[in-house]
Amino acid sequence: MYRFLLTRQWVILTLVALALIPTMIRLGFWQLHRHEHRVAQNQLIGDNLDAPAVSVEKLTAPGRTVPRDDTWRTVTATGTYDTAHEVVVRQRTGSDEQSIGYFVLTPLLLPDDRAVLVNRGWIPAGTDLTKFPKVPAAPSGKVTVTGRLKADETTGNSGIKDKQGLPPRQVSLINSEQQAKVLSRPVLGGYIELTSSSPKGDKQPQPVAAPNHSDIGPHMAYAVQWWLFSAGVPIGWFVLARRERRDRAAEAAKAAATPEKVPATAAAD
Repeated sequence: MYRFLLTRQWVILTLVALALIPTMIRLGFWQLHRHEHRVAQNQLIGDNLDAPAVSVEKLTAPGRTVPRDDTWRTVTATGTYDTAHEVVVRQRTGSDEQSIGYFVLTPLLLPDDRAVLVNRGWIPAGTDLTKFPKVPAAPSGKVTVTGRLKADETTGNSGIKDKQGLPPRQVSLINSEQQAKVLSRPVLGGYIELTSSSPKGDKQPQPVAAPNHSDIGPHMAYAVQWWLFSAGVPIGWFVLARRERRDRAAEAAKAAATPEKVPATAAAD
């Protein structure tokens, strides 16, 4: 009754089903691994944000890549802002995650002739993208900043293209090595995402929002969906095969119950 499974159509259908099952299982595990990575990342961010503040110089140094375990740590630094070498970082979103503008990146000169980059916050882009925008003035004199330690941005870890030929004092990436060439002094690896400063100064850029480390994303749900799909494939194949068998049996029964027509010439004879 199931000899139809050997037909070309059913052989192809069966092979496709057999290929889909392990593919969907692998996709489910891929989403599971993304879920586990997200949970681990959220845990790291939460732990580091809750950790006591430390001097930025204890966690990084010129030419050093900020380790993953130290990102998002609360750090402090004391020095004077070098507004002459202040730049803006293009194509960054505000706290509403929709408005496009700039991050204001200002070097903070440390007492030992080194510097650290400080992302002072976000400002709207304005109408003329070819000119340096109007930036709220940084506090003058000695200032102590507190913020989140972040790793240098590269095209590889951010997905942002490092565009060349931009207008003066505009950059695409926050990168300490690039800014060290302009400053002609050692710059600590990574940068500080400002959360507070003393003195605070007058009207300042909009602070960058803290990351939402409670959102685990949809990856676990996607993993379960892929596994359910993989379980549904053999069930669907079985249902289709039963339906095909039933339809063929019905057609065979109908053919058997229909009297065979006798040709008219034969009846006349």
